[in-house]
Amino acid sequence: MSPRFRRCGDGAVLVEVGGAAEVLALYDTLAADPPPGVTDILPAARTLLVRFEPPADRGSVESAVLNARPAPGRRAAAGEVTVPVVYDGADLTDVAGLTGMSEREVVEAHTGTLWTVAFSGFAPGFAYLVGGNPRLRVPRRTESRVRVPAGAVALAAGFSAVYPRESPGGWRLIGRTELTVWDVAADPPALLRPGARVRFVEAGRG
Repeated sequence: MSPRFRRCGDGAVLVEVGGAAEVLALYDTLAADPPPGVTDILPAARTLLVRFEPPADRGSVESAVLNARPAPGRRAAAGEVTVPVVYDGADLTDVAGLTGMSEREVVEAHTGTLWTVAFSGFAPGFAYLVGGNPRLRVPRRTESRVRVPAGAVALAAGFSAVYPRESPGGWRLIGRTELTVWDVAADPPALLRPGARVRFVEAGRG
């Protein structure tokens, strides 16, 4: 769909597009070469918030969005992160049943695809990862857990994620990692930032 624009005060424009793939493509293009005056670009599931200051204005930002053309091989400087995982999650058996795969096949499907951080939300450092094997698309649990431990690796509705800290959660847990994905003392504090590629590897199998 063509982008739709909504004014957000005097210094931001909310860009509405068709879905996470379009958001990510637009984010990659704008973040790799930000238009003059753009100070921040915040992706979400179907929107991109673009903050700006002079010399930019709403018109120039909207023009930049409309003229954005992804360049092959060009990505925002978010890098690639390897996440080692012990696949012993409480919902691994359920995920296998829902997908019609064995538990080993679930692990192989999760590690066999390079994921991408589409956006962050829910909690600081909680990254929504897209681009995984489509067979891993499973619904959220019907009842959320009161406590999900930090480092839990989970699936829900086509996304994967690593819980950055202990919190309630309704995603299906397939494993755990000791990697710290949110550290307020780090710069930046979030390890998994929009545009980053994420490769899950089974711990002990490199």
